[in-house]
Amino acid sequence: MIQFLTTESGSVASLLVTFLPMILIIVFMYLILWLPQRKQDKKDAAMRASIEVGDTVVTIGGVVGRVAAINEKDDTFVLETTSDRVKIRFRRSAISSVEKLDLGNASKDSAAKKDTPAKKN
Repeated sequence: MIQFLTTESGSVASLLVTFLPMILIIVFMYLILWLPQRKQDKKDAAMRASIEVGDTVVTIGGVVGRVAAINEKDDTFVLETTSDRVKIRFRRSAISSVEKLDLGNASKDSAAKKDTPAKKN
């Protein structure tokens, strides 16, 4: 009976040693590959959900323009490009980056920079 338990625990130990590297590789891949990608996907979804009329947008195709209208019903927006006011309709998933429209902050920032004296070394 003692030999039977020893043989059984020996086979369990050898099974564990056999599958341990595979388990460690799967855990390593999850931590290194999937978690950062999931975080990036959440950031991208938040960025796409935060677009407003007037924001400057770059699409994944490289089209740059301002958001002229947003249609929440079918998840699209109208992008106004060039000075000729050419309007193109895109899906929200086509947004690569968003630059928020700052109406009042730009003049405040430039005035604050002019008021602060420059340090001399």
